[in-house]
Amino acid sequence: MSSGPIIVTALFGPGDDGWLQHLRRIHYPPERNRVPAHLTLFRHLPPGIERELARRLADAAAAPPPAAWVTGIMDLGEGTAFRVESQDLETIRGELAEAFHGLLTPQDQSPWRPHVTIQNKVLPKDAKALQQSLRASFEPRPLAIRALASWRYEGGPWAPFRSHAFRL
Repeated sequence: MSSGPIIVTALFGPGDDGWLQHLRRIHYPPERNRVPAHLTLFRHLPPGIERELARRLADAAAAPPPAAWVTGIMDLGEGTAFRVESQDLETIRGELAEAFHGLLTPQDQSPWRPHVTIQNKVLPKDAKALQQSLRASFEPRPLAIRALASWRYEGGPWAPFRSHAFRL
């Protein structure tokens, strides 16, 4: 068992995964781009819940993939993200938050703002330029979600722990 916190994310379908990874490679500072593009559900769960978390993620993934949409561009100040909307993922996250109530960090207790970061830790003017460029041709689009994943944080890149594919 690891002593580092657990991160929970949604993984993207092949077409969307490639598109998002490509944008992240282009716009994310290479020295900081240590993990793949992702949609974070929880940032810091305690390692002692690994078994129960795995069971709950497997139960959630027994359903068809959640419907999700990329609905806009988010200004992160020093970065840029795509806003994501998904009632299905909201429900999954809400059930997990309820199950692990009392174990969540303040950040994970805060209202969830689902997004996929494609740029971070850049000058605000560079972030604004990318946002303006993306908005010029942006149209909402569906986002394929293929799995829920847990990762271990060990002080650098995340180590994949478990992945639970949704039923097709």
